[in-house]
Amino acid sequence: MGKARTKRPRQRLTLFDLDNTLLAGDSDYGWGQFLIEVGALEAGEYERKNAAFFADYKAGRLDIRAFLAFQLKPLAEHEPAQLLAWRERFLSEKIRPMLLPAAKAVVAERIAEGDLVAVVTATNSFITRPIAAMYGIEHLVATRPQSVGGRFTGNVSGTPCFQAGKLTCVGEWLGGLGRRLADFKESWFFSDSHNDLPLLSAVTHPVAVDPDPLLAEHAARRGWPVLSWRPARG
Repeated sequence: MGKARTKRPRQRLTLFDLDNTLLAGDSDYGWGQFLIEVGALEAGEYERKNAAFFADYKAGRLDIRAFLAFQLKPLAEHEPAQLLAWRERFLSEKIRPMLLPAAKAVVAERIAEGDLVAVVTATNSFITRPIAAMYGIEHLVATRPQSVGGRFTGNVSGTPCFQAGKLTCVGEWLGGLGRRLADFKESWFFSDSHNDLPLLSAVTHPVAVDPDPLLAEHAARRGWPVLSWRPARG
């Protein structure tokens, strides 16, 4: 019998932001709106607070810990079975219409070429793991909601996957695979947000996708590619 072949480590890394990059919208915001629709949240108070957090996010001054305490609270207030049932409806009714065929084509191409591919998102893993699966992506690097005894606590486990925290979380994920970012000859990160500049600046191929104004300005100064995966408006 011949010797078993050692699996060759993949030489290229491709990372995708989720909200407003792979999706034509924001899954975190959409989940909150969905919970209002099903009566799990009171619209007025929630929307006032969410609008203030969103303004801070766009300005690059979001207090991620305060936002996550607000955003993860509903997970702690409901039974796991109810949350799973709501999530199935949310994926079907709200997320499927946000899927972008152009983004799916790029993901499929990178997977077919043998890249190590992951979604890297600040939105919590309870919401985003099945969305990554919709794109055929096995690996998810996301903010992790803490659970004890099978129920969410409303707290975060580990580092929030936001701004410089994305770079930290990617490093921890790769470390679990016995790899480092520097091990890859080529690495890509596709994102829409200036909040992702720490990770964009750390890869060999940063790509701005339907970027916000601050990221568009930065990409223009640095000569980064700028793409759109949204359908052209007629």
